[in-house]
Amino acid sequence: MPEPGGDMSNASISLSTDNTFIPRHIGPRESDIKAMLALTGHDSLDALIDSVIPSSIKGSSVMELSKGQSESEALAAIKAIAANNQLFRNHIGQGYYPCHTPAPILRNLLENPAWYTAYTPYQPEISQGRLEALLNFQTLVIDLTGMEIANASLLDEATAAAEAMTFCKRLAKNKAAAFFVSAACHPQTLDVIRTRAEPLGIEVVVGDDAQLANDSLEGYFGLLLQYPASNGDIADHRELVQRAHTAGALVAVAADLLALTLLMPPGEFGADVVLGSAQRFGVPLGFGGPHAAYFATRDSFKRDMPGRLVGVSIDRFGKPALRLAMQTREQHIRREKATSNICTAQVLLANIASMYAVYHGPEGLRQIARRVHRLTTILVQGLQQLGHRIEQASFFDTVSVVTARPAADILAAASNSRINLRPLDEARVGLSLDETCEQQSVETLWQIFAGAGQPLPDFAALAAGSGDCLPAALLRQTAFLQHEVFNRYHCETELMRYLRRLADKDLALDRSMIALGSCTMKLNAASEMIPITWPEFGAVHPFAPAEQSQGYQQLTDELEAMLCAATGYDAMSLQPNAGSQGEYAGLLAIRAYHVSRGEAGRDVCLIPSSAHGTNPATAQMAGMRVVVVNCDVRGNVDVADLQSKAEQHKDHLAALMITYPSTHGVFEDGITRICDIIHARGGQVYLDGANMNAMVGLCAPGKFGGDVSHLNLHKTFCIPHGGGGPGVGPIGVKAHLAPFLPGHGHMARKQGAVSAAPYGSASILPITWMYIRMMGGEGLKRASQVAILSANYIARRLEEHYPVLYTGENGLVAHECILDLRPLKDSSGISVEDVAKRLIDFGFHAPTMSFPVAGTLMVEPTESESKEELDRFCEAMICIRDEIRAVENGSLDKDDNPLKNAPHCASELVGEWNHRYSRELAVYPQDTLRESKYWPPVGRVDNVYGDRNLACACPPLSTYQDA
Repeated sequence: MPEPGGDMSNASISLSTDNTFIPRHIGPRESDIKAMLALTGHDSLDALIDSVIPSSIKGSSVMELSKGQSESEALAAIKAIAANNQLFRNHIGQGYYPCHTPAPILRNLLENPAWYTAYTPYQPEISQGRLEALLNFQTLVIDLTGMEIANASLLDEATAAAEAMTFCKRLAKNKAAAFFVSAACHPQTLDVIRTRAEPLGIEVVVGDDAQLANDSLEGYFGLLLQYPASNGDIADHRELVQRAHTAGALVAVAADLLALTLLMPPGEFGADVVLGSAQRFGVPLGFGGPHAAYFATRDSFKRDMPGRLVGVSIDRFGKPALRLAMQTREQHIRREKATSNICTAQVLLANIASMYAVYHGPEGLRQIARRVHRLTTILVQGLQQLGHRIEQASFFDTVSVVTARPAADILAAASNSRINLRPLDEARVGLSLDETCEQQSVETLWQIFAGAGQPLPDFAALAAGSGDCLPAALLRQTAFLQHEVFNRYHCETELMRYLRRLADKDLALDRSMIALGSCTMKLNAASEMIPITWPEFGAVHPFAPAEQSQGYQQLTDELEAMLCAATGYDAMSLQPNAGSQGEYAGLLAIRAYHVSRGEAGRDVCLIPSSAHGTNPATAQMAGMRVVVVNCDVRGNVDVADLQSKAEQHKDHLAALMITYPSTHGVFEDGITRICDIIHARGGQVYLDGANMNAMVGLCAPGKFGGDVSHLNLHKTFCIPHGGGGPGVGPIGVKAHLAPFLPGHGHMARKQGAVSAAPYGSASILPITWMYIRMMGGEGLKRASQVAILSANYIARRLEEHYPVLYTGENGLVAHECILDLRPLKDSSGISVEDVAKRLIDFGFHAPTMSFPVAGTLMVEPTESESKEELDRFCEAMICIRDEIRAVENGSLDKDDNPLKNAPHCASELVGEWNHRYSRELAVYPQDTLRESKYWPPVGRVDNVYGDRNLACACPPLSTYQDA
């Protein structure tokens, strides 16, 4: 008889390596899928999909239905790719520095799913941990820059500088057309500024800021200066800033945060904007990203600041609580009048940088900066002894060297020693030191610069006698980081516990499903995440010679091919480092295409009224005029209105921006006709790929009418949201648009950069590569099918309790559904916000609230959630509907009920209970919650109070402890 464990005969044992990843990624089991299909009235996934996808686009997918690899096979394959990257010692600088990521931050934050699987903190009650970490980041930036307010991070230094340019354009008293950019700025910053300026008609003037002393500034609305300069020089900008203000211009300064621990902060010499990168605060090079940029300004300009802002408010008990403040998602309100299309941040990276500062504290940061500067000073003195000339009289960590022998010889010697320097010209090289440098680093550089037979300088002698080379007039006099949080957690035990306390305050994907429509919060598998911390990916400088990044080249080539296969497009650019940047790059490609054909007058962009707010904001940034197209009562694009407006503007029609499946969560039947209408009138179709998770393996936008799409790798392709960033937004294009993909100074096409690094957030691209490789074509198609099934299962389970607002022709939805709660407001006084907050008591993050329709919840379950979790969510929603009925029939008080008072904190249970419902109903509405309960750290947050009493830096730590 067989053993209890089953048939263990040799014949029953498979000797092949099975792909076990697909069932690890896709939640529902086969028996679950059958039960879910039964509820939708279908007997197979194919039958369901046949009923959901319009016949006009069926069969358009060109993706090969290949088998995926096992986790171990895929990891071995990507390890071999990584091995093709060469790990040289990098002294290139140019805004990117090797640094140490403290091990407790690496282990407890970067590699911790409680941090990297969290969503953007739009629901503040379940986001207090990451909001506090971001508030720390804002405080760090405010203190070091000497400014009054800072945002929660931007995408990279170059795009932050571009945001500063348009910021100055809006706010400067001087309404001139030109923006001055110092030639001492990083080259990649200048490239991105030129890209951003051209569609807006801004003239960019690049010059030597030292020569501005003799020039009038009346012709500029703003100036951008680098401090210290890209070549290392530290200039005194005080007089220039004063003259700019006299001329009505604003001044932006790109500054190095580590240098600001020793140098006068730009806020003290009059800067209006200070921006830069926080990369060297513990974030690996990663071939250019992701890294958190920062942006700080004056308090009077706060309402025009791009990006997100964390502010201090109070909850319903009057206790301090954090929230996103003011302009959060302003694109949904102002649309084409928005000041920026940025709706994201680099939250995970900003949190690493903030914790780096928490761990080291002000004195630790000063010690790092002093050590880097002292090593640079010793290096410089030794180079001078060897006969080389240093161009900078004052510097922090970077210098340019006029070499005593040809620069090419120096660069060759450096390469032979596996060291990268920065080529400048035939007579000069640049070099930068960083916190990872030691005495040996300096002596090795001396060996490279020494001529044949030259004795090397004596390090000990120079160290004993060297002084600082910082300008005395610009030494920092003000204290920084005096807040408790930066002076308490300097031992690993304390930091570890602090990070744990913050994580425990939050609700992330590691606790429960996050069914956010339009956001696709799916599994970020551990095997996908493992390669991102390998030094072969993390320690590569974005401007290293191409032969050193052959692994990255292979990775990006293969990933571009994978994404082209998934979308049906002919070419792909991985440079855009957010969905908003992908949108922008896509419209720039369309714009350049029209210009190349002598049709520069095509500047009208048609956008449906249901579109995500970044679409019209992006069109405005690309120099296009937005014309809104109506939607019909079913949420679809009103094709008659589209045709009328396309005809009206046919001589100027540039593009249509349309999301597919629609923002309303359905596959519109008329999509091919819509594309034909635009093409017939000379326009191009930008098909927003935010909802690509419903199409991979089933239909291909590049084959049914799209000319360009951006993809959210942080949605469809498994890069984690990280608490609101990082994101990656590559664009796919048809062949005729391929010549107009983003370029870069370090790529074959030099013009048109939209991000600071050639491949944007390159170090997280292995996540998507791993996902696609392990799923294979079969798995990717299966994921799309199950995502659609899960959404329809939830819709069917909940439709008798909450009307489903929009469906397709067969009464089915795509990958998400919209639950209409508006009738409940009339019958019970219960709002969509009350339901969203009550879900927290059940341990769930709310679905997307009031978008795209006010008073609704948009639910997207994804393929990664098991049937048990889907049922748990549905049962919570049904339980909440029963509570609403109790309000409707008077069993629960209409003002004092568990929905109006949600969420409920543990602290409420202590002492007198004054509510007209029980403690048990408040915190344990279902018995299953007794086994595992999430306790929100604060009550419902007062949004209005937070905006009226805006505070965006750390209050005393005791404030939170007392709360």
